[in-house]
Amino acid sequence: MGGRRPEARAVTGAGRDSLHVAAARDTVAAPTDVHGARGSTATTTSPASPDTAALESDLREGFFSDPPTVPPRWFYDEKGSLLFDRITRLAEYYPTRAEAEILRARAVDIVGDASTMVELGAGTCEKTRVLLDVFSRRTTAPPAGAAPPAGAAPPAGAAPPAGAATPAGAAAEASPLFVPVDISTEMLFDSARALAAEYPGLRVEPVVADLTALDGPLPGEPGGRLVLFLGGTVGNFSEAQRADFLDMLRGVMDPGDRLGLGFDLVKDPARLVAAYDDADGVTAEFNLNMLDVISRTVEARGLDRRDFRHEAVWNAEESRIEMWLRAVRDVRIDFPTLGRSRTLDVGAGIRTEIARKFEPYALMDELAGHGFLRGPVWTDDAGDFGLALVVVD
Repeated sequence: MGGRRPEARAVTGAGRDSLHVAAARDTVAAPTDVHGARGSTATTTSPASPDTAALESDLREGFFSDPPTVPPRWFYDEKGSLLFDRITRLAEYYPTRAEAEILRARAVDIVGDASTMVELGAGTCEKTRVLLDVFSRRTTAPPAGAAPPAGAAPPAGAAPPAGAATPAGAAAEASPLFVPVDISTEMLFDSARALAAEYPGLRVEPVVADLTALDGPLPGEPGGRLVLFLGGTVGNFSEAQRADFLDMLRGVMDPGDRLGLGFDLVKDPARLVAAYDDADGVTAEFNLNMLDVISRTVEARGLDRRDFRHEAVWNAEESRIEMWLRAVRDVRIDFPTLGRSRTLDVGAGIRTEIARKFEPYALMDELAGHGFLRGPVWTDDAGDFGLALVVVD
């Protein structure tokens, strides 16, 4: 569950969905796709709300496997998002607070001399505001020959269009660029507009995308990017998916770019289980809500949340928490549009999430194996959560 909002919004299985680019609105710059082309300010692409075809594809891929699985992005409808917000404030759920402590203590070190900051799975961008407070005060030299896109409305503080009056000295400096990336269109643009108003010296260029399927250079000057992947979301990948994700990231970054990676640390299993199975039952309701999302999105005869219970378990062999929906009675679920059915005996489970916990040096070895140079690792005072800052070789 570490960083659950981004993991469900954007972690959909490595390489599955194509990149979507949405249109800019208000004072937010037109979004850049990963090839560097800009979107129109006149139209908007299709929203990223739960989609029947996408869910059917995920069910075909995972629900009929052993064990049956459903990707965690299907936790999220309006109710699921509200429940997750409650989870982050629970006493048992430490990752949000621990990571925020690191970001506050190390903001200057993390931002460094970056000219572009990219946040993957940005959501509301709430956790990165402490970094934006530092980053937005910076000015950077613009790329040679840089010019704003035709027809795009520059945000407050952005360089004026070619031919416009330019304040003395402005040609030598440009506002820092923030690129929030998320699969939720409305949330992304709401956040981008708020940031443009809150930080007048910041250029904001949102990108609507599945962060596991970026296929071209990220916006910004090569070597000057800081890419953030926070919340412990890296733990929601299987080992193979994590390898694919890191290879993809290395492919869209350039030498000298830096990656800030938040990760949860191995600790007492009792504390880990409690973080995913709180006493108030908020996480249980969050997990069961996935069944409601499925039932509303596809035809699923026999799927009833009353037939399941929430379970969180520590898998010591894989060093991860697993969340399950366990059948409390024998269940048969029919999916007419898929032409498939699945029978679950009492006690059988549907796995809805994995959350890998890491030892810092093992994770650094893994990053080094995918083209990232070793760098500092910071933890909160309690040693619950970590943030690694590595550089593309």
